[in-house]
Amino acid sequence: MDGAVVRFLNSGVGNVALFDWLMNVLVSDYFVPVTGSLLLVALWMTGTHETRPLNQVTTMITAGAIGGANAITTIINGIVDRPRPFVDNDLTLLFYAPTDPSFPSNTASVGFALATAVFLRHRRLGGALYVLAFCWGFARVYAGVHYPTDILAGAGVGIMGALLAATLFRLFAFVPSYALRWLRLVYAA
Repeated sequence: MDGAVVRFLNSGVGNVALFDWLMNVLVSDYFVPVTGSLLLVALWMTGTHETRPLNQVTTMITAGAIGGANAITTIINGIVDRPRPFVDNDLTLLFYAPTDPSFPSNTASVGFALATAVFLRHRRLGGALYVLAFCWGFARVYAGVHYPTDILAGAGVGIMGALLAATLFRLFAFVPSYALRWLRLVYAA
């Protein structure tokens, strides 16, 4: 089933140049991470006197969520060495051929960790980031570098990483408060 979905989506590569260009932008290692990073910088710097510290804690939670999701993905990649779709199928690649395991998708775990962590505090911005994470995952399947289940598993890992990070930050709330106090002393918060 996984292979059939990838082959079906990938069969559209080369049919509509504008769509291929859009998928090329979305599949890259840069567009979504840079967009997410810029949104986090903006979130760090914006807000009223009351809301800015909450935005800054949200940014810290997001960093923890992404780190946790990457750690979980690395552990699973060490256990499950699933080859990429282009290895087992005759596909037209829109992207370079990654050599790391396909399952779970690291890009999906990062995208969904980012979206979930932000969504916990800012529903609209988080919702927009969920759309971006979904598009990133879809582009990876369309380009032939991930199976749909890789994306679904990565999304699950990312969501779990964000919820875990948010819980840990709640349990140890004194740590971000202390960090923000020191960052304010050097005008970084």
